Amino acid sequence: MPIPGHVDPVPVPREAPMQTDGRKSLVGLTREQIRAELEAAGMESKQAKLRAKQLWHWIYNRGATAFETMTDIAKAQHPWLAERFTVERPQVVEAQVSTDGTRKWLLRTAPDSSGAGHDFEMVFIPDADRGTLCVSSQVGCTLNCRFCHTGTMRLVRNLTPGEIVGQVMLARDSLGEWPSQPEGRMLTNIVMMGMGEPLYNFDAVRDALAIVMDGDGLALSKRRITLSTSGVVPMMERAGKEIGVNLAVSLHAVTKEVRDEIVPINRKYGIDELLQACADYPGANNARRITFEYVMLRDKNDSDEDARELVRLIRKYKLPAKVNLIPFNPWPGAVYECSTPERIRSFSSIVFEAGISAPIRTPRGRDIDAACGQLKTSAEKRSRAELDRLAEEKQAALG
Repeated sequence: MPIPGHVDPVPVPREAPMQTDGRKSLVGLTREQIRAELEAAGMESKQAKLRAKQLWHWIYNRGATAFETMTDIAKAQHPWLAERFTVERPQVVEAQVSTDGTRKWLLRTAPDSSGAGHDFEMVFIPDADRGTLCVSSQVGCTLNCRFCHTGTMRLVRNLTPGEIVGQVMLARDSLGEWPSQPEGRMLTNIVMMGMGEPLYNFDAVRDALAIVMDGDGLALSKRRITLSTSGVVPMMERAGKEIGVNLAVSLHAVTKEVRDEIVPINRKYGIDELLQACADYPGANNARRITFEYVMLRDKNDSDEDARELVRLIRKYKLPAKVNLIPFNPWPGAVYECSTPERIRSFSSIVFEAGISAPIRTPRGRDIDAACGQLKTSAEKRSRAELDRLAEEKQAALG
């Protein structure tokens, strides 16, 4: 059954991505893939194996951004590597810091064959006991959830493993957290909740998170990584088996009518099918609960009856669950309003009284438009305004 507004993801090459200058990026590659690229470029096999190990350490453990900083690789070899490869991150187009400490970056991919780069976002949210990086998996999104600003954007393409890992590396750069170490760092958690549906870019997300979780690389435990899906049911079991991180589900409604409207993938994979997939998710238990994300929309999904139905569904499927209640963050053109604080508290109380955790998320970064897609949109508006201004200036000069 087709989903209105759904577009199949645009695939990306599985080999090392090529820059417009002909160099290949090593970021996002495994040790074996790095070795294979070195050999393909003409390096002798035994030396390539050693250099791959060294490059892995410098890229993912030390955070090197240039080959000349790699002190245990012969200086004479630095130019050879730099002519053929790059270890650069995505380009930072814009960076903003909120009054509450939230940081947001608008990033751009390397130019493709047309000479254009593509913009996407990441957000870092610091708390007293943790720091969470919200990572994107696609440029735009293949779904059109009506409350989601990113859902109003067309899908451009999937991000590569390197562009996904590169977000974590950029955050480490900004926070000064190289070399990688398991303790004492600000960036403690990752959530795949940025732009895009991670399970529609499964291979790249899986491969990127394998590097993030590698103890000799970025070294983040799978217990500190959460993957969020809108409900791509056929891929959920694979995610549990092949990635093994915590699961979050964008539920947002408890009736078919409402979820069909605000999360249209529900028309293909309904609530009962989705919750059964949650019950079957490998590794889910009371110590690793499934998180249900529930955005609070005024007079749409926020009644006491909705809260009681949510409790009923969680009990029906015997789910080890936590519910995150998210006050809606309005954006220009949004058709919904946020529920009142009183309504949100009432909803939370009903779920809590049933023995299910239902905290109300504190809105973060509203002064920098930290909701997904907002920074990209505001930058595009500024760009258009600047182009209009330049055109007017040129016209005035000609006149």
